[in-house]
Amino acid sequence: MDWDRLQYFLFVARHGTLARAGAALQVDATTVSRRVSALETSLGQTLFERAPTGFVLTAAGRALVPHAEAMAAAAARIHSAQPGGPALSGQLRVSVSEGFGNSFIAPRLGRFVAAHPELEIDLVASSGFLNPSRREADMAVLLARPRKGPLITRKLSDYSLGLYAPADRPDWQHAVAVAPLSRAGIPVIGYMPDILYAPELDYLGEIEPGLRANVRSSSILAQKRMIAGGAGVGVLPCFLASGDPALVRVRPEQTIARAFWLALHRDVAPQPRIRAFIDWLDAEVRESRGLLVPG
Repeated sequence: MDWDRLQYFLFVARHGTLARAGAALQVDATTVSRRVSALETSLGQTLFERAPTGFVLTAAGRALVPHAEAMAAAAARIHSAQPGGPALSGQLRVSVSEGFGNSFIAPRLGRFVAAHPELEIDLVASSGFLNPSRREADMAVLLARPRKGPLITRKLSDYSLGLYAPADRPDWQHAVAVAPLSRAGIPVIGYMPDILYAPELDYLGEIEPGLRANVRSSSILAQKRMIAGGAGVGVLPCFLASGDPALVRVRPEQTIARAFWLALHRDVAPQPRIRAFIDWLDAEVRESRGLLVPG
């Protein structure tokens, strides 16, 4: 198979439009279109549906992607073995939870960007996850280990959560320390149970059985700001809350244990850009173990 044509196909699959694929390849959109059409003709198959929003893979296109990814990985290994070979390039899309993405990965990402300036990096940090099985992302950092799909999974790190109160409310801090929250008359902040995007976030019952939030948000960052602003007390990841002078941890003997899981599609695992990001993330997690799981 003509690797040159296949490379153009892969860039359109990754970027979704001829223009963006052409920009990444440093050629014009007409050249990209011509190469993809030539590949479709040689295969006798339609690889993309042309939609108003861009190019959408057909079933034949989706079936071809893993083979194209494998060839791209092999080509990258050949290049990297040569002295003075090209740097890592292409698109890297990572799906992470809102708190971990914004408070852990984002502040540290500059070092990875500086080491690999030719990579395009998409950090999707939100309440909910993109699915590596459906190739919505190259990899995801999840709150639970996936049980289905053509994925490679492993634990990335344990992390701890605790109960936090506003630093300027010592009366609340004392009340929470000596009495059950359900009888302390203090607002409790947490998630909305009907739109909880992962069961691992249903943890108020581990603070006190039957405890419910009466001030709620789907965003952990909003919850943090509400607690810091005096709206109530609530559970936060320690890596998100520690070091914030507006927050004080109460009942430090109560710790909720959770874990982050790394998941990626088997077909993208050998790619150098994937391996480079995972190696970097592993190193950052090792260096920050005390922040994720305070002693």
